[in-house]
Amino acid sequence: MWDLRARNILACFCLTMLATFAMAQEESSLTVPAIGLPEALARTMARNPDLIAFGYQIEAAEGLLLQADLKPYPQLEIDVEDAFGTGVFEGTERMDLTVTLGWVLERGVRERRVDAASAVVAMSRTDAEIVRLDVAAETARRFVECMAYQARLLTAIEGVNFAAEIIEAVRVRIAAGRALDAELSRAEAELARAELVEEHYEHELLSALYRLSAQWGETRPSFGSVSGDLDVLPVLEPVENLVARADQNSDLLRYMTEQRVHEAELALAEAKARPSWTVYGGVRRLERNDDFALVGGISIPLSIRNKNEGRIAEAHANLARTGAEAAATRVKIKTTLFVLWQELRHFTQTAERLAADVIPLIESALVDTRRAYDLGRYSYFEWSTVRADLLAANNQLLEAKIGAHQVVIEIERLTGVGIAAPVSAQ
Repeated sequence: MWDLRARNILACFCLTMLATFAMAQEESSLTVPAIGLPEALARTMARNPDLIAFGYQIEAAEGLLLQADLKPYPQLEIDVEDAFGTGVFEGTERMDLTVTLGWVLERGVRERRVDAASAVVAMSRTDAEIVRLDVAAETARRFVECMAYQARLLTAIEGVNFAAEIIEAVRVRIAAGRALDAELSRAEAELARAELVEEHYEHELLSALYRLSAQWGETRPSFGSVSGDLDVLPVLEPVENLVARADQNSDLLRYMTEQRVHEAELALAEAKARPSWTVYGGVRRLERNDDFALVGGISIPLSIRNKNEGRIAEAHANLARTGAEAAATRVKIKTTLFVLWQELRHFTQTAERLAADVIPLIESALVDTRRAYDLGRYSYFEWSTVRADLLAANNQLLEAKIGAHQVVIEIERLTGVGIAAPVSAQ
């Protein structure tokens, strides 16, 4: 008896704890704040894992620059002659001891090596800027994706509400004997389909929120939604302005930096073609005379053939290749900008026409159709068809707005300007 009572108490306690936990989860989900695009970008720039990892690449390049600026060590040489032999050379009485210091004259190689390492550091920083732009653009894409699924979910909820409204209207007509049970079955099937669409967008929105938070290293979002306004369409400026900003593209700027790297490599290869000289000087001790003398000299390698000829040819080829690739990339960027501008114009014109002409007419037709349905002049099929047309037009308008904001992100990424935020609802 006591075991049964204890089990009942334990079960009640567990149910109470589960209910309390569920209520806490629901309250926390309701109190989770929304996040705007500026805050999302700020978190990304501060904590993105790719940016943090890329920072070490810049440190590595700066380490190579530090290494390139180091001068070669002087060489200490000690020579002993005429000692520890036989006969008159036995012992150290006739020994000659020479101590010299030698210095390598690099003849401009170190300066060229520093220039090449500095160019590599500059290119690493340019690459870091490209990564920052790419990461910011990806954050903006994922943010717009979240806004899109939020809007699609609201449209799906409207569809569910309308399907429920139709069911109530059909039931009234069936009760009055002016409709068949088949209409109710069709209306209930439409409601079930609408609820499936709502459920689909619910889990798609949750996945989009997780993908957005991953941009700054969070494995679980600390926000419940995003704040923005898809209704504010981007301003359509002349296509000539966009094409004129093509030279600001970060990829083209990288080619310019890469050209400087290859120019520095060419100068270094040409400098290395001249062999380094070695000068030395020191003191010689003549034991047999108990005298000292100064010694000195210079070592000059005989350069019969340029041993760096292949490196020089490679540097020339890399320099020419970079220029050709930059020219090809410039053409692609300008073409892509024109295509994106055309898409942006299409999306904005589509949204304007749908909002100004198509949707108001369908809404007016829906009001008249509902009135005729209540009077028994129209069937369920005619009413639901007009409502479906309105939902389709609203979805088309929503997709046009989403497409416009997505195209703007790509245009801004190509032109090198900052990612523009859709007007926030804050």
